[in-house]
Amino acid sequence: MNCAHIKSLVEKNVKAARAIILVIAVNTFSFVLAGAESPNVTGSWKVDISFANDQHRFLRFDAQNEGKGTLTVTDPQAKVWSGAKSSEAKWITGEGNSVTFSGAVEFPLGNVGRDAGILTLKGKFDSPDLITGEADFSPLVGDGPSKQGTFKAVREKQ
Repeated sequence: MNCAHIKSLVEKNVKAARAIILVIAVNTFSFVLAGAESPNVTGSWKVDISFANDQHRFLRFDAQNEGKGTLTVTDPQAKVWSGAKSSEAKWITGEGNSVTFSGAVEFPLGNVGRDAGILTLKGKFDSPDLITGEADFSPLVGDGPSKQGTFKAVREKQ
């Protein structure tokens, strides 16, 4: 083999290597951008709240586009009353995988009472179908203290 032939082979290999590196770089960049997208909040979520006083509350959060949604109390006691009523809710995504949703709710108290207030849930996506975080319920009536706890929201399958 002469030097010109070897030089030609080396140039072809260098061009091929550059093309491969470019393809890998584009694929890596696309993957990073796809991973940076915020998780999809829209859909129905079954929410289980555990307040610090060992009180459990259940609701459904229906997240719609543009940060809108509804909250519906699904506690067994709520079904005994006139049925579960939905209330307007809002949601917003934050940095990383964080999401906050909030709205007015009325939790049943015994057979006739209602505990009305604003529920705020701040959490993070543990997976595309699971959000966990902190719950805060601020009563609307009286000067009772807020209730803090934790929550788990699981996406309902369609």
